[in-house]
Amino acid sequence: MSKLLEGKVALVTGAGRGIGREIALLMASEGARVIVNDLGSNEKGEAESASNVPAMEVVHAIREAGGEAEANFGSVADRKDAKAMVEQAVDTFGRIDCVVNNAGILRDVIFHRMTPEEWDIVINVHLNGSFNTSHFAAPHFKAQGSGVFVHFTSTSGLIGNFGQANYSAAKMGIIGLSKSLALDMHRFGVSSNCVAPFAWSRLVGTIPINSEADAERIEKAKQSTPAKIAPLVAGLATEEGRKITGQIFGVRRNEMYLFSQNRPIRSVHTAEGWTPTSVVETALPAFAGSAYPLDRSSDIFTWDPI
Repeated sequence: MSKLLEGKVALVTGAGRGIGREIALLMASEGARVIVNDLGSNEKGEAESASNVPAMEVVHAIREAGGEAEANFGSVADRKDAKAMVEQAVDTFGRIDCVVNNAGILRDVIFHRMTPEEWDIVINVHLNGSFNTSHFAAPHFKAQGSGVFVHFTSTSGLIGNFGQANYSAAKMGIIGLSKSLALDMHRFGVSSNCVAPFAWSRLVGTIPINSEADAERIEKAKQSTPAKIAPLVAGLATEEGRKITGQIFGVRRNEMYLFSQNRPIRSVHTAEGWTPTSVVETALPAFAGSAYPLDRSSDIFTWDPI
């Protein structure tokens, strides 16, 4: 029986551990040849002494299972490194069919204490990193008339969370990037979608626990393993999956979601035009009943992972 990704070549960033690792392993088991990118850093994006170990461990696991893979140790935040990742896929395996933008870091801190450096590094890895790899893969996708982008977003951006202004902004920026790629490249047979994962990882493990409620939430998060995310990503990378584009998905243990996208939900009109006074007296009260509360992700996903 043929495998779903037979003949495909995928670049998976941040694939040394966690979600990226499981994606690389599953895609390889479905026949894809994989560039396993991992900087070998800790959850803060800082290089560790055995920096090449995680990516090589994944490569060895793929090869031992009969698959094909090569390691890459570059940073998605570095444009030269990002270009080299894509070139490595083409030089080694002859093409590139899928880019999974999974690499990420956290610098969680309440906004009024956040430094510009903490803002910049998170934006650079998540948002600029997703742009960088996509930018260098896009010409190859266009030329061959096919390609798949899968970007990782978060409910921290889609809904909200405390102390994550940098991360939330980056993840919402990725939504805009993905939709633009879907619109611009649809005519070339290229798809672009986002996935918001619920999974226990090193990054989730760095979120401060300040209350019993936080501790309970973390314990529930541990039930959603990274392996639960991989099937959706692999499915989107198939020929059938490529027909779906411009969407935002979520995975939470055995649940899968299709998220809504921003559309007008309420309007008010006046033939005379608006003044500050009429806005305050008429428009804002009219909108109040339809306005969203200051929800966090945990306020919306209130049930245990299924």
